Amino acid sequence: MAEKKKMSVTQLTIVTAVNMMGSGIIMLPTNLAQVGTMSILSWVITTIGAVLLAFTFARAGLYSSKGGGMGGYAEYSFGKAGAFLTNYTYGLSLVIANAAIAISAVGYTAVLFDTHISPLATALWTIAVLWIATILNFGGASITGKISSFTVWGVILPVVFVSTVGWFYFSGNSFVSSWNPHHYHFFEGMSKSISITLWAFLGLESAAANSDAVDNPKKNVPIAVMGGTIGAAIMYIISTNVVLGISPIKELAKSSAPFGLAFSEMFNPTIGKIVIALMIISCFGSLIGWQFTIAEVFRTSAVEKYFPKVFAKTIGNGTPLIGMIIITILQTLISLMTISPSLSKQFTILVNLAVVTNAVPYVLTAASIKTMQLESPNVSHKGMKWTNIVGLIAGIYTLYAIYSSGGIAVYYGAIVTFAGWLLYGLISHKFDITQKERID
Repeated sequence: MAEKKKMSVTQLTIVTAVNMMGSGIIMLPTNLAQVGTMSILSWVITTIGAVLLAFTFARAGLYSSKGGGMGGYAEYSFGKAGAFLTNYTYGLSLVIANAAIAISAVGYTAVLFDTHISPLATALWTIAVLWIATILNFGGASITGKISSFTVWGVILPVVFVSTVGWFYFSGNSFVSSWNPHHYHFFEGMSKSISITLWAFLGLESAAANSDAVDNPKKNVPIAVMGGTIGAAIMYIISTNVVLGISPIKELAKSSAPFGLAFSEMFNPTIGKIVIALMIISCFGSLIGWQFTIAEVFRTSAVEKYFPKVFAKTIGNGTPLIGMIIITILQTLISLMTISPSLSKQFTILVNLAVVTNAVPYVLTAASIKTMQLESPNVSHKGMKWTNIVGLIAGIYTLYAIYSSGGIAVYYGAIVTFAGWLLYGLISHKFDITQKERID
C-alpha cells in the first residue's frame, strides 16, 4: 500500500487561509452592504474574537496529546460525550457551509455569463459543483494542497489590488452616507453583521481539523492557525471596506458578484468579468479544500468510533472515498431543501445555520484549554493564566456570535445539537469510560 502523502506547513497555512478567504470573502461586500458601512464595527469585534479563537486553537495544538482535532481537545474537559458532540456539530456545519460556498460559485458564474437562473437551476448547478469538487479530491491530501496553493491566487490578486489601487476610486462621501441606511440602533446594526463577519473566519480551525494530514502537527498546526487567520483578517477588513466605498450601496446589496461590480465601477465591465472569473476559480479551490476537510473530520470521528465505520475506510492514497461520496449526497439533499427565490437569501440561511453549529466546537475547545494545560508538562503558571483568560474571552465572544445569528438559526441549531446527544446515547456503550463509570 502506498504511503499517505502529507501536507507541508506552508500548504496547511495556505489551505487554512483559502478555506476562509476563498469562500468567505467573495460575498461579504453584498451581505455587509445590506447593513451599511457601519458593519466596519463588526469587523473590529469579529477580528479580535477570531484572533483570540486562533490563539486558543494554536495553544490547544501545542498542549494536546490526543489525536482527532477539535474532538480530541474537547475530550479533555467533557470526555467522550464532548468529543462526539464536537465532531458531530463541526462535521454538520461543514456539510452546510460547503453548500453555501457552492452557491457563491454558482452566483458568480451566472453573473459572468449574464444569465439569470431560477431557484431550482441554482440548486441543480450547486449540486453539480459539489460533485466535481468531491471527485477532484480523490487524489489525496497532497493533491488537495497543491490545488489550493494555485487557486488561492484567484482571490489574493483581486483583493490585494482593490486593497491598494482601490483607494484611488474610494469615495469617502459615499462611505459616510451609507453608514446606516436602514436606521438600525447601534447594537442592532452591529449584531446583524456579526454572524456574516464570523462566517468569513470559519476555517481558522481547519488546520486543527487536518492535524492528521500534516507533518509534525504539534509545531505546524499552531503556525498555520495564527498565520492563516491574521493574514485573512488584514485582507478582509481593508478590501471589503474599500469595495463599500467604491460601489453604490443599493447595487452592492443586491449583487451576486460584489467584487466584479467594484472592478466594473473602477475600470469597465470587461475587467469586472475577469475578476469574477478569478473569484470563481478561488471559490472552487476553497470548495475542494473544504470537501477534503469534511472527509477528514468524518474519518477521524469514525476512527474514534463516533461515526459509522464506513467513513474510516480509505483507498491507497489515504483518501476516504466512500465517506466523501456519502457526504456529497447529504449536501445534495441540503441544496434541494433550501431552495429559495433569492440566491442571497439561500446563502444567508445556510451561513447562519453553519455559524451556529460551528460555534459549538469553538465553545467546547475554549472551555477545555485549562484542563489541557493542567495535564501538559512544562506549562508555566503565568502562561497558563493568560491562555485561560484568552480562552474565556474567546468563548464569550462565540456565545455572542451565536446570539447574533438570529432566532431561526439558533432554533434549528439547537435542534440538531440536541439530536447529537440522542445519537451519542445510542453509541455511548462502545466507550470504556462509560463502562468504567457504570462499574464505579
